[in-house]
Parts: sequence; C-alpha cells; structure tokens
Amino acid sequence: MEAALYGPEGFYRSPEGPAGHFRTSVHASPLYAAAVARLLCRVDEALGHPEEVAFVDMGAGRGELTTAVLGALPADVAARVRAYAVERAERPAGLDPRVMWLPAPPAGVTGLLFANEWLDNVPLDVAEVDADGTARHVLVRDDGTEVLGGPVEGPDAAWLARWWPLDAEPGVRAEIGRPRDEAWAAAVASLERGLAVAVDYAHDREARPPFGTLTGFRAGRETAPVPDGSCDITAHVALDACAGAGAALLTQRAALGALGVSGGRPPLSLASEDPAAYVRALTRAGEAAELTAPGGLGDFRWLLQPAGIPASAALLVDVADHEEE
Repeated sequence: MEAALYGPEGFYRSPEGPAGHFRTSVHASPLYAAAVARLLCRVDEALGHPEEVAFVDMGAGRGELTTAVLGALPADVAARVRAYAVERAERPAGLDPRVMWLPAPPAGVTGLLFANEWLDNVPLDVAEVDADGTARHVLVRDDGTEVLGGPVEGPDAAWLARWWPLDAEPGVRAEIGRPRDEAWAAAVASLERGLAVAVDYAHDREARPPFGTLTGFRAGRETAPVPDGSCDITAHVALDACAGAGAALLTQRAALGALGVSGGRPPLSLASEDPAAYVRALTRAGEAAELTAPGGLGDFRWLLQPAGIPASAALLVDVADHEEE
C-alpha cells in the first residue's frame, strides 16, 4: 500500500493528482473551503489573535483547499496566516507563492491543522480470520491476488483486541488502524497550540464492518484495490481509536451546520425581487445540500482534537447541540 500510493510510480505521484480520479468535499463546492476558513477564524479568536496563525493542510492534493481557504479569509486574518500544504507529491506549478509546500507537517506551529481525507490513505495491514479461528495478516501480490500470512501478534494484536475485536468466524476481516493512530498523534503533536481536525469516512467500535472496507478508486469509479499504482487504495478510518483526550467526534452535517453551511432553499419571494440573486442562492443551497446529505458527504465524521484550547471553543458552539442521532 505504501509503494502503490507513495512510491516513485505511486498513485499520489501522478500528474493529475487525486482530483483526476475522485471528488472530495473540497472539490464539491467552495462552501467547504469557506467553512474551513470560518473555522480558522474561530481558532484564531480562541488563540487570542496571535501575530502569526498557521493553516496546515494535511494530504493537500494539489493545494486546492489551501488556496481556497486563503481566498476566503478576511483580510485582517489572511495577513497573519502562514499556510502549509503537506503532501508527498511535487509542488504543483503555479501554486500561490504564499503556500509553503512540505512533505511533513511543520513543528511547533499555532493554529489549525486540517486533514481532509488524509487518514484513509495512511497505509495499514489487513487481518483475516482463518479456518482455525486465528487472525492472520493478508498478503497481496502486485496483481491484487491475496493469500493469508502469519498470525497477527504483538502491538497489532493488542490494537485489534481493544478497537476491532474479531469473531472466530472464518473470513471476517479487520483493518489494523494502529499506523493511523500513530500518524494522527504525530500530526497533532506538531501543534504547539490550536486545533487539529481530521475529516474522513469512518466507523466506530460498536459498528465495525465485518469484512472491512478496503477498496480502490480509479477515474471516478470504485475498483479492486490492486497495489500497482494505477488506483487509489483506501479504507475507512477508526476515528474513535485516533481520538485523544478532550477530542470531539461529530458528523460533517453537524460540523458544517455549526459553521453556517445550510442546505435550506432561499425564499421564493427572492425569485421575483432579484432573480439573479435567487439563482445564486439556489445554487449555494444545492451545494450545501450535497455537503451535508445523509447517506453521502454529510455522514463523514469530523474528529476535533484540541491543543491548549477546548474543541467547542474553536467552533464557538457546544458541538453536542449540533450532533444528530
């Protein structure tokens, strides 16, 4: 998975970048970047408006979110923002010169670290229960053919026991999320003060999928996760295992609602008063509805991990009031 995604011929090294194969919330609507910009402003306020405030975009693709957030910030905040795009691919041509392009997050910064669909591409191992009820590592060839390897032992076995306990039924699977826990902890540790946010499709301990979620994407379609560099290889994230002390977990629908993104239709009276404004408002409502839709992007989970500030203070709301069942 590491080589297939990030090696010299890896998927994320391709010139077209992720946007050439699938669409995230970042690509769905500029409302998403505007909401992240509002969150950055709230973090800035919670921090007391420091002389410099960081925006760290983890898994930045080709810098789309970083660029859009800079464009959505009010001038007084933008003047103090230091923007970092963290990505293992080469810096794209023509990127805003204000953006620092790094292979790893900068250490000791103060501000907002935002990881949109990053953790799902942190490489991990897969375990499967064999005919004897033993959890074994799944080994995979370049063509995607799988065989069972040795038993899962040590820290990986301990992680499974705590976060994804497997039944003895042959064929059940788990994705061992320990590397993602460690990657997230390292990203959070790079913040001196502020807020780290991970956004991903996720599951929790009470509802792990019995056969895992590992899959591939190529040219807008789901495909077999063949590790030859031709497709994305991704798996849902056990965000509850990643969460540290003081963290909050909520749906994207709730988070964006708290940040002012609403899919409500504009009043029909606006159509006669200002038809152009009505069409613009209707377009925004449609985009907001996509970002917050149940069964779609709205079901993504947001993990808010504070560093020296309460997660609720960063949103300036009680996040529990905005969470839906």
